[in-house]
Amino acid sequence: MTTAVFLIPLLPFLGFALTIFFGRRMPGNVGAAPAIATASISSVLSFATLFYVISGRAVDVSYPWFATGDYLVSIGVTADPLGALMLVVVSVVGLLVEIYSVGYMHGDTRFSRYFAYISLFVFSMYGLVLANSFFLLFIFWELVGICSYLLIGFWFEKKSAADAGKKAFITNRVGDFGFLIGVLMLASAAGTFQFKEVFHAAGSGQFTPAFLTVATIFLFGGAIGKSAQFPLHVWLPDAMEGPTPISALIHAATMVAAGVYMVARCFPLFSASPEASLVVATIGGITAIMAATIACTQFDIKRVLAYSTLSQLGYMMLGLGCGGYVAGMFHLMTHAFFKALLFLAAGSVIHAIHEQDIRQMGGLSKYMKVTSLTFLAACLAIAGVPPFSGFWSKDEILVAVRQSGNTTLYVLAVAGAALTAFYMFRLYFIVFAGGEKKKAHESPAVMSVPLAVLGVLAVCAGWVGLPWMKTNIVSFLTGSQAHGAVGAAVQAVHGATAQLQAHAGAAAQGVAGAVGEGAHAAHHGPDYAVMATSLLVVGAGILLAYATYMKGWVSREAFSKRLPLLYKLLYNKYYVDEIYQALIIGPLVKLTRGLSGFDLAVIDGAVNGTASVTVILSRAKRWFDLYVIDGLVNGVAWLTQLFGRVGRRVQSGYVQQYALMILIGFGAILIVKFLR
Repeated sequence: MTTAVFLIPLLPFLGFALTIFFGRRMPGNVGAAPAIATASISSVLSFATLFYVISGRAVDVSYPWFATGDYLVSIGVTADPLGALMLVVVSVVGLLVEIYSVGYMHGDTRFSRYFAYISLFVFSMYGLVLANSFFLLFIFWELVGICSYLLIGFWFEKKSAADAGKKAFITNRVGDFGFLIGVLMLASAAGTFQFKEVFHAAGSGQFTPAFLTVATIFLFGGAIGKSAQFPLHVWLPDAMEGPTPISALIHAATMVAAGVYMVARCFPLFSASPEASLVVATIGGITAIMAATIACTQFDIKRVLAYSTLSQLGYMMLGLGCGGYVAGMFHLMTHAFFKALLFLAAGSVIHAIHEQDIRQMGGLSKYMKVTSLTFLAACLAIAGVPPFSGFWSKDEILVAVRQSGNTTLYVLAVAGAALTAFYMFRLYFIVFAGGEKKKAHESPAVMSVPLAVLGVLAVCAGWVGLPWMKTNIVSFLTGSQAHGAVGAAVQAVHGATAQLQAHAGAAAQGVAGAVGEGAHAAHHGPDYAVMATSLLVVGAGILLAYATYMKGWVSREAFSKRLPLLYKLLYNKYYVDEIYQALIIGPLVKLTRGLSGFDLAVIDGAVNGTASVTVILSRAKRWFDLYVIDGLVNGVAWLTQLFGRVGRRVQSGYVQQYALMILIGFGAILIVKFLR
């Protein structure tokens, strides 16, 4: 089985290599064949790995790679329940997105390059999921970031797409810097990068509470960037500039899921630090409610879904921060399916009418039956309507938050559920119901079949969480099958939390207790109070959307007219981008321009001035050397030559000439003597 697990990421990399080198030579849609073929095989192997792990076994192997100082860096894989679950999520969504893309990207001039990038993206995500050390995790973490840059800015000839790619890349680097600091802190303290050893060090009390809190918060900085949590969430809505299938891939099962997965993978560390867990829960709660309120005011179909993703990611972090290890990962799994479906259905609409503004849409269910029905299934799932998948996972999160005892976070979670139901059915009623505004056509089978598959998953994927199932997701992630790095580490959470409670003080003990209990004593039975509250607020949200956008009982402009300042605040996304522009980007641009001017005027001026003076001095030296030094030397040579010529005339060898010269000389002597 170990060989099969290693092949899971290597096959998409092979697909990338084949496509990038030979894809342009392949005719038509054949350029997608290597990517889809390798992704299909990896998907089969992912399911085989899942069944292997369900049987009570796991794959956890390492091979020495290189040594640096006192550290031996190994390369290896871990396929435990957490990893096996993520493998299936990534493989299913990734394969369906690739198949869907054949129809969506048909005719694009960079068709094969697109599939090469997707293969590299899937390879990176597989590597991140299977990594058994922080060293490998960080490598694939950065590869995922690079791939997202390539895919978000795929249509780089558009300035907006190029800017969106840069924004995503730079924003993630901010979070990744903190992530790197956290990794180095833990590795230096534990003496290893391996998950098992680091988790064991945390469980055995090797780290002080303060050190563990700081290190895990730095780790969470990476998740804030990758999973677009407040305040580094600003890149995700702009990522809509990429092709719609990429939006589905990024928002459903790959990049944004990486941060949530990392927190779940490092759950023993976060669980052992009540302060870090509280930070995770608080940031998640803020992100969930903030993004949900913004989604209620947006009109771009993809941006509504983008803010929906932000809100759901906040839910996952909220659940994990409150000790809901199973709840957070359960919601990540169900969200991957219905969010991929929402984006692909939105892509089907855009493909049909070439429009993204929902105000220009309406009555599309008449022409797009498959798209309409699957979109409705996804809306019901994300809203949390039973028996659709989102109901089971969302309620697990609500239960985890309620059991944590933090009333504020629970109120935020419930309010977020109501807003989710409202803005999703606002979107559905505007786009698919009401009066017809544009004629459309259903997408081809290569696009509609993935929608149907995801539609089925949106309905029934959550059923694995039913308590009466023999092996539900709760027992799978926390029960006796949980072998490997996380499985073993979760068993140690109680001990680590108990040790830290002795040092954390009375103020933190309540939070630590809630986290410690939630980490292992997962919710097994239904909480009818939470269920009733959830159904009540969801029903209210759907009813309000129906009354406003279908029946017109409530004016669509009522909110914007009665509370214009609040509406403007939400419509402009709390002005976070503007705040960044005013406080960070603007001053940094001015600073860099000032430094550039200083560099040009002073540094380059000094260098260029020195060069000019050097040139002048060298020219003067050359003139002096040419006309003075060489002049003197050449003058002496000329005089010597002149005297030589004269002497040569005197020494002619003719006797008559010598006699004449003697006579002239004798005559001259007589004249001189006579004159005296």
